[in-house]
Amino acid sequence: MRLKLIGCDVLYRETCAVVARSVNMVDVEFFPKGLHDIGSEGMSARLQEAVDRVDESRYEAALLGYGLCNNGVVGLRARSIPLVIPRAHDCITLFMGDKARYLEYFHSHPGVYFKTSGWIERGGDSKSEELSQQSIQHKLGLNLKYQQLVEKYGEENAQYIFETLHAHQTRYSQFTFIEMGVEPDGRFERQAREAAERRGWKFEKIQGDLGLLQRLVDGPWDERDYLVVPPGWRVRGQYDEGVIAAQEAQP
Repeated sequence: MRLKLIGCDVLYRETCAVVARSVNMVDVEFFPKGLHDIGSEGMSARLQEAVDRVDESRYEAALLGYGLCNNGVVGLRARSIPLVIPRAHDCITLFMGDKARYLEYFHSHPGVYFKTSGWIERGGDSKSEELSQQSIQHKLGLNLKYQQLVEKYGEENAQYIFETLHAHQTRYSQFTFIEMGVEPDGRFERQAREAAERRGWKFEKIQGDLGLLQRLVDGPWDERDYLVVPPGWRVRGQYDEGVIAAQEAQP
């Protein structure tokens, strides 16, 4: 088969590795991680544009290297070829290879923040200026430094706003580095370990699993792990073990 994969560049190394080993011919288009930051409607619109650009005379299916990702895939419509999406809440499922394994780890390790080679080298600055201006963080002022808030709102208001905007950071107490086997050396693990030490957090390394990504580019697509959206149907969030489902699109 000849397939078109549209994916997030946080999974760049992993995606390239599985495509290189695939039995199929797979062409890849990557979006920057910053696509997640413009909200579900904006993300869905950008992904739909990419799906619509797929040459349906050349490809047998369009693949998405995304999970549900804060509803960023909800509403996507398959045109005249199927659209195949992993049943995953977010990219951590793709790194860990199984949604059940991810949920088990997540619930048994409260306060964990995951790191991979892609999150370290592409998660921070893989955002275009256009996406930066459209991001929720920019619109809400989450990207402003403390002194900028002082200049804009005054000292007392700035302190309250800063503490409120960054309160979510206190939820985390551990970095978990997922080793995928595509790292060139130990630099990414070392950076994650050092970041944990600076914050006084715990650190753990676990082994990832490329199986879910590999089967995405190889097929066939088992119903347990993948949603195959038929032509003319669209994606809806299901919010149970299936994560996502397909429904017939209205004309």
